[in-house]
Amino acid sequence: MSTLNNDSKNILNSDVELKGTLRFSGELTFDGKLDGDINSDGTLHLGDNAVIKGNIAANSVVVRGKVNGNVTAKEKIDIKSRTELFGDVRAARLVMEEGVTFVGQTEVNPNKVSPTPPPPGESAKPGPAAKPGGF
Repeated sequence: MSTLNNDSKNILNSDVELKGTLRFSGELTFDGKLDGDINSDGTLHLGDNAVIKGNIAANSVVVRGKVNGNVTAKEKIDIKSRTELFGDVRAARLVMEEGVTFVGQTEVNPNKVSPTPPPPGESAKPGPAAKPGGF
């Protein structure tokens, strides 16, 4: 079978230990240990036994287990209860269940809106002059 199928579903169980960068297309359920990064344009499902020491970048991610690294998704990150996540999260949509341990920062921007700078001259205007003894 030499034809690549982007709808493929792959499973790496809890007895798998990898070191390096994991790349895949389609869908992957990973329940093992990884010392390295995960890069994909597909969907990643981490299992309850997953231990990741590295960054994750995918189209969408369902997070379980333990992750020590940043998680970035083009579409959605779904963090399930009892997950331990130490790292920053960036996605268009974010779901976080009760019972998650999360230490990091989030950036959720579904409309990909950029901050608008203040109009010219607005930020340079000083406030009203303070009066001595006044509040």
